[in-house]
Amino acid sequence: MYFAEKLKVLLKSHHTFIYIVTNEEERIEYTIQTINNNQINIFYWDFIDGYQNNPNYHGKAQRNPLEALEFIETIKSITPQIFILRDFHLFINDISIIRKIKNLYKTLKSSNSHIIILASEVQIPISLQEIIVLMEFPLPNFKEIKQELKRLLQITKIDLINKDIEDFALAYKGLSIERIRKSIYTLAIYNKFRSTEQIITNILEEKKQFIQQTDILDFYPANHSLQDIGGLINLKIWLQKRSNTFSLQAHNYGIPAPKGVLLVGIQGTGKSLSAKAIAKEWKIPLLKLDIGKLFNSLVGESEFRMRQMIKISEASAPCVLWIDEIDKTFNRMNNNNDGGTTNRVVSSFLTWLSEKESSVFVVATANNITYLPPEMLRKGRFDEIFFLDLPNKQERYNIFKIHLRKVRPYTWKNYDITHLSNLTSKFSGAEIEQCIIEAMHQGFYEKREFITQDIINAITECIPLSFTNEDIINSIQEWVKTGKIRNASHELNMS
Repeated sequence: MYFAEKLKVLLKSHHTFIYIVTNEEERIEYTIQTINNNQINIFYWDFIDGYQNNPNYHGKAQRNPLEALEFIETIKSITPQIFILRDFHLFINDISIIRKIKNLYKTLKSSNSHIIILASEVQIPISLQEIIVLMEFPLPNFKEIKQELKRLLQITKIDLINKDIEDFALAYKGLSIERIRKSIYTLAIYNKFRSTEQIITNILEEKKQFIQQTDILDFYPANHSLQDIGGLINLKIWLQKRSNTFSLQAHNYGIPAPKGVLLVGIQGTGKSLSAKAIAKEWKIPLLKLDIGKLFNSLVGESEFRMRQMIKISEASAPCVLWIDEIDKTFNRMNNNNDGGTTNRVVSSFLTWLSEKESSVFVVATANNITYLPPEMLRKGRFDEIFFLDLPNKQERYNIFKIHLRKVRPYTWKNYDITHLSNLTSKFSGAEIEQCIIEAMHQGFYEKREFITQDIINAITECIPLSFTNEDIINSIQEWVKTGKIRNASHELNMS
């Protein structure tokens, strides 16, 4: 395990203070014990019970974090020692604690004593950042989850084939070991191990609840397919070629995991729908990032939220990470005075986009390409950049057909789709759908079936958004002509 090896190196190189961010207290303590091999004395402290594991010091420093640090100076031993301080981030900004940590650093830096602070969030004072080494304990990987599942299934006496165990392990990625245990026991109690598909549905529902608790990411159901999108042939072909890229066969073939795509175009052209369809087509979870939620007024909190977003996304891989209207973030960066927080967050995000090796496929959408910096558009951030233009006549025909078949599966041929397609030049797919909905409202109000004329009336009353966004469309089309951006359809959609 990479984390355990890195922690070993830090301990051997005499790092006195190590700050580990995790919500999995039991698992991190087990990890520390496994790298110990009984060669290090370990002391555990928390605010309520004080020091606990040694009868000679039981209850020492109860409700007294300063005394917990003073106690460390009194323990003299040739054997290396680790002092684990739980939830100590809640006290670390106190002036007396800061001073004591500085004094301890001077006293202990040549000794074999190490102080590990376990915290659920980063709260390191600026004055201690040179002293304390920060680590983030990763969520369990696929191999760890699979091992834990086998152990739990043996305890609950549930017999499953290896294929099911692997499917469950993949579905559980992104959850803590404790949550996985609770889930398995719940499934065992209610005897829900009958349908593999139903179990995975239950797991994904639990994952959705967990991810939404982070208040950064949303877990979206992938309920739209590429067949729900009219047109965008180039984009569809590109995606279909990569539909099995995250498989073991692709890995053995030597294909690197795709990084993602940037979809640009005005509102209503199918960017968000495409993000949902990719997850459905590739049969992987869809996470949505509200990038505005990354920014917080507290110092260091925005950077922590960015790291948390990356941690959860990578732990949930393979997955699609959908970032809607990313151009607004860069517009914020150009017009914001927050002491450089936005610049640091965006810079770390761009670095992650370029360097990530995990199977997180990023789908970013943008309405206005002029807000995006050049470094966002260079090769390496995304595998491809697609322009989702207004649909041409054939694409409009397909869009009408898709939406009418949804609402009138048996009578959709009764509508004059060809004529409707001719009338909706410069309409987006969303505007076409809205015209159909408006026609349905009219027919329902008059207690009759809606007809082609109702749709025509709705079309004549609609002012397409493209009329006020011609400059944006033209600027993106110029980029397409240079070859830096691919058109998601066969050609520029001018008809």
